[in-house]
Amino acid sequence: MRSNQIRRAFIDYFRSVGHEEVASAPLPQKDNPTLLFNNAGMNQFAKVFLGQEKRPYSRAVTSQKCMRVSGKHNDLTSVGPSPRHHTFFEMLGNFSFGDYFKKEAIQYAWEFLTEVMELDKSRLWVSVYTDDDEAEELWQAHIAPERILRFGKKENFWEMGDVGPCGPCSEIHYYLGDMADMKAEGVNVEDDYLEIWNLVFMQYEKAADGSLTPLPRPSIDTGMGLERITQVKQGFTNNYDTDLFTPAMDVVQELLRHSDEERRANYVGYRVIADHVRAATFVIADGVRPGNDGAEYVLRMVIRRAARFGRDMGFSQPFMAHVAGAYIQHMGEAYPELIAQMEHIKRTLTQEEERFARTLDNALVQLERVLEETADKRIPGNVAFDLYATHGLPLEITRDLAEERGFTVDEAGYVVAKAEHALASGSGAFKGYELGGNIYSQIAQDLISEGKLPAEGVSQAQYGSPRLESTVIGLLRNGERTDAAKMGDEVEVITAVTPFYLEAGGQVSDVGVITALASGGQMQVVEMAKPVAGLIVHRGRLVQGALKLGDKVILRVDDERRSDIRRNHTATHILHEELRRKLGKHVTQAGSLVAPDRLRFDFTHDAAVGKPQLAEITAAVNAAISANYPLVITEMGQKEAIAQGAMALFGEKYGDVVRTVKIGAGDKPYSFELCGGLHVRETADIQRFILTSESAVSAGVRRIEALTGRAAQAYVQERLAVLDSLASKLNCPPAELEGRLDALLAEQKRLQKEVESLRQQNLIGQFEAMLEQTTQVRDVNLLVAQLAGADPDSLRVLADKFRERFPTQGAAVLATVKDDKPLIIAVVTKDLHGRGLSAGNLVREVAQAVGGGGGGRPDLAQAGGKDATKLPEALAAVLGLVDAALK
Repeated sequence: MRSNQIRRAFIDYFRSVGHEEVASAPLPQKDNPTLLFNNAGMNQFAKVFLGQEKRPYSRAVTSQKCMRVSGKHNDLTSVGPSPRHHTFFEMLGNFSFGDYFKKEAIQYAWEFLTEVMELDKSRLWVSVYTDDDEAEELWQAHIAPERILRFGKKENFWEMGDVGPCGPCSEIHYYLGDMADMKAEGVNVEDDYLEIWNLVFMQYEKAADGSLTPLPRPSIDTGMGLERITQVKQGFTNNYDTDLFTPAMDVVQELLRHSDEERRANYVGYRVIADHVRAATFVIADGVRPGNDGAEYVLRMVIRRAARFGRDMGFSQPFMAHVAGAYIQHMGEAYPELIAQMEHIKRTLTQEEERFARTLDNALVQLERVLEETADKRIPGNVAFDLYATHGLPLEITRDLAEERGFTVDEAGYVVAKAEHALASGSGAFKGYELGGNIYSQIAQDLISEGKLPAEGVSQAQYGSPRLESTVIGLLRNGERTDAAKMGDEVEVITAVTPFYLEAGGQVSDVGVITALASGGQMQVVEMAKPVAGLIVHRGRLVQGALKLGDKVILRVDDERRSDIRRNHTATHILHEELRRKLGKHVTQAGSLVAPDRLRFDFTHDAAVGKPQLAEITAAVNAAISANYPLVITEMGQKEAIAQGAMALFGEKYGDVVRTVKIGAGDKPYSFELCGGLHVRETADIQRFILTSESAVSAGVRRIEALTGRAAQAYVQERLAVLDSLASKLNCPPAELEGRLDALLAEQKRLQKEVESLRQQNLIGQFEAMLEQTTQVRDVNLLVAQLAGADPDSLRVLADKFRERFPTQGAAVLATVKDDKPLIIAVVTKDLHGRGLSAGNLVREVAQAVGGGGGGRPDLAQAGGKDATKLPEALAAVLGLVDAALK
């Protein structure tokens, strides 16, 4: 049974018993700031388990993409030597949100393993928490009592964090060894007993003092690694022999032209490359790019670590795009983002490999120097950080290479050095989800229990009209709940419904006014916030009268500003479409800002966009605006939308029901995207699109800034006014401005040349007079002079003039001040070199006196300095320097 079939069988089984199939959340973790990536199947349901979010289903099944490369769940150092550790893995899971509990969870797990997977029942073992009599009794209906074992908190009790939902768990183990050697004492001790599934029974809420309170609706959270169940089902002793990895490792072997024996000998490198390229492929597909911080650093690190192992095995050219291709082909049906992002994935991998290759040799030289200079076999943390920050060698690679030589790294010191350079990283788990963590959570729970907010988590937002009547159901002043507020107070207001748009997807929040119908109290809304799921808050100041709980109010959005925002938002969709048409399908959105006065659009592309292409893109965007396409906005299931061709921003989290925006009607619209923002009704409402700049944001990411609507019109009027002003000053029609300016520039260039020629003639005239005033030092003709208005070229011309006058027995030091910096040239005729006089030595001595340095040939040398005030003193010392040097 192949891995794709196992994944599908798991999902289909749980669908058959009433579970909703839920797509994997993106790898980057955006809901919990303490996590870089989703590292467990339950991450995307954390708020559901906490009661902060409701879903339209009470049972779910997923295959969740996971990464464990930071914090306490860090498997990186085990990848390669270990037969079953990975950075990226897939967690199969079934969940109950207050629906079924232990009995059904145990029954489903047993049925799937023994009936669907047809595993050997005699090899299965089960563990339960030490005092979970209920779970043991339920298991006895399926498995012999002697193969049900009890373990303590370390193995069989699960906690979300220091506080919050928790409960006992039950693990299922599969014995891989010789049946004659199977014994209870091996479970959780010996490698032959493989834990394949963990059933978590969330039945308590843990308080800060450690006390446990039964939850009113106990829930189920399970996790089974696809890699491990595939290993068992396919009959292997390690995950890397399964079809999840062998296609990629086959590519590596083919590229290296290794024999099977060479592949076995290099098994650690093969595994690291297979694991790391798989991780990088999925992380890139979810919108992350290599960088220096957080998730971007992790991506860069796994790519570079794989590249280092590849280099050690014989790769001299980028190879990861080929390996990634095997994963895209094998897993693309289950994860369509891989296919959609294929070119982008391969391009990003290759670029990072090439970037690392350019720095690796020097980095290794620097590391070798560090190892030679480190007496105690421990690399200091600040040195390890410098190897990354300066030479591009991630800590993990430094650690690998150091350990191979018997060294260690001060990793705590590395973290300190990194923090000092403002390179923060995230780790840990679930602290952002603690119950009762802030006042907004309590307000939301109270309003839901009072029936003032919908229990299903339906948004308060209603964007159909900029004006809406509602009721004040929550009021805060200075961060505390209050019943009333007066003029001048900074307040936060919660209403039952609101027309105000909350900042999301790059579109900024609305602003406007809330007015109390009875009292006339008026609040200026300057900011919108969503501090917890399902709760929208208006922030601002009371500018008139008073406001209290229960007031009927009119909420008015600044609709003119909102119209500007709508224009810019729809324009970003059109721009995105035209960038993909003109530059290639690898282009995807990498960030945006949709404000009333401008739009900013970041996109993946590895080169600057030339002016002809920018002009072509601008013309195409304006053509789409003029075509006056209608916008069709509908809600549908996420899977249905993707199947119909809607573009999703991979890496973004979407709900089960999504909002889609089509530009153009019919089966083949101009563009089709998932988007929750506000848009115009027809593209002609945008009026005009003006691209104002294109620039780099980071490696492989470009940025376009543009204007539409009123801002574009103001931009055009401003520049027309400038043209009219210039035409008036130059006394010509605007149409002739370019020709007139070209003529003026040509005349200016001619005059500059004439001025330069006169300046040179003047300098030469001054210098020729100076030549008559040379000083005799012994038998040498010495000239020391400071000339105003000279430059390096002028001084060289004058040095040649000196040698024409004194082809022998001559030395000169000529100086000037340019941009407040001393500039010095020395010239010495060749016959004096044998007598100890050198232009290079002479100019160096003078330069040191003015805080500089330099040198050159014995006959001609140049230097610079920093302190022009010391130049006269330095020149006065030249006669003594020449006299001392002559033999």
